[in-house]
Amino acid sequence: MEYTITPSDDGDYIVISAVGDMTRESAAEISVAAFKLGEHLGIRCYLNDVTRCRNVESVTENTRFTLKDIPETEPRDPDAVAAVLVDPADRSHDFYVALAKIRGIDITLFRDRDKAIRHLKAGAARLNANDKR
Repeated sequence: MEYTITPSDDGDYIVISAVGDMTRESAAEISVAAFKLGEHLGIRCYLNDVTRCRNVESVTENTRFTLKDIPETEPRDPDAVAAVLVDPADRSHDFYVALAKIRGIDITLFRDRDKAIRHLKAGAARLNANDKR
């Protein structure tokens, strides 16, 4: 698995681009690195571009990741907003995203990049407005 983690040009969100097979271990590694960068830069929104990446874990392993691994990947901003951008034909990330939403994570699956970015920009504006209160 290869990945890059960079801030967007406007600084509203962190872009995570992954290529290859996604496992629990690689997802945890990426998550920790992305949240550390977000914390360092004061960015609280994340675009997970997995359009060239397949989730190869079983239902059991996706459940373990959501219930066990995510809580252990501190620092984690409980108000963070995440968008998961998938290839339109890929359904391998659907179960994980559904579990994460049930767990209370603000995460949304997208098959359209522009819609994902609009969602993150709205999230960034909301978080910034709340921070100023």
